[in-house]
Amino acid sequence: MEGSKIVAVTKSLPQYSRNTKDILPFVEKWLYGKDERFQRKVLKIFEGAAVDKRYSIMSPEEVFKATSFEDKNKVYVREVKKLGKTVLGKALDKSGWTADSLDYIITVSCTGIMIPSLDAYLINDLDLRNDIVRLPVTEMGCAAGVSALLYASNFLRSNPGKRAAIVAVESPTATFQLNDYSMANMVSAAIFGDGAACVLLSSEREAKGPTIVGGGMYHFPDATHLMGFDLIDSGLKMILDPLVPQTISEHFPQIIHPFLQRYGCTIEEIDHLIFHPGGKKIVETVERLFGVLGKNLDDTRETLRLYGNMSSATVLYVLERFMEKDIEEGKRGLMLTFGPGFSAQRILLEW
Repeated sequence: MEGSKIVAVTKSLPQYSRNTKDILPFVEKWLYGKDERFQRKVLKIFEGAAVDKRYSIMSPEEVFKATSFEDKNKVYVREVKKLGKTVLGKALDKSGWTADSLDYIITVSCTGIMIPSLDAYLINDLDLRNDIVRLPVTEMGCAAGVSALLYASNFLRSNPGKRAAIVAVESPTATFQLNDYSMANMVSAAIFGDGAACVLLSSEREAKGPTIVGGGMYHFPDATHLMGFDLIDSGLKMILDPLVPQTISEHFPQIIHPFLQRYGCTIEEIDHLIFHPGGKKIVETVERLFGVLGKNLDDTRETLRLYGNMSSATVLYVLERFMEKDIEEGKRGLMLTFGPGFSAQRILLEW
């Protein structure tokens, strides 16, 4: 099939990591003096989050330390540059591409602020071409991994014989709010981790890998309040409405079926689900909806267990698991993410 193909996917993780059970003492210390029932509830959220381990650009001691937004953001900028360089370098090595063969670079991150954006630094650090086309995607949250694939695919379909790179680097721990005892902050602290991913795509005739058949976005009306960040003096404060799973359920048929019909496909003909693990409740909600159709989200749940939710990068970790499988020609996959807006982003793949 002609069109843009996914050639390689790689990941890179920060230097610090902890099993969830080893984070609980830090949580207990943080909540010291609070109502005992509240403390027990928060600890249960961490224990029941279906996240066994997460990685971080900072040690737990630094995460639970009172520092300014400026200090946390400086760590974010420094570490994002390192992770971005590493993960793009790994992808180029894996594909056998040279850095100066890239025509288009998309960088994705919503968990810190840097101008120039990451792509400008990658151009210098890896000697990318000085005419490469840049696109930083900064405000689409967890959905942005698929958003970036959509933008790259559109660029490549319009420009045959070209190459694109997507670099997603996120540090939700850099947004942790020490003085916010809301449930949104508790849940986000329990499910999020840091990580980086890179996807290389090509519209060259000889490129090998699954083809992006098509993609699209679905915007939920009057739902901007469901998910996002508030920028406050101490940084980025999480907005996470508990109605998110219910809202997804209500819109699920409109999200899935018309999109697949557009490409002459039904959900029964989808062999693989590449779903972003937004959190345990969202995964369970979507798993129930797909389960009646005989589909599973095993790779999604395993990614959440091993790394937590790394915002935009996480669905690319799920994608990497499928890239490593021996999938028969003609099989189809559906990529699906949800993010601020509120929106769903979808891509249909064919091997």
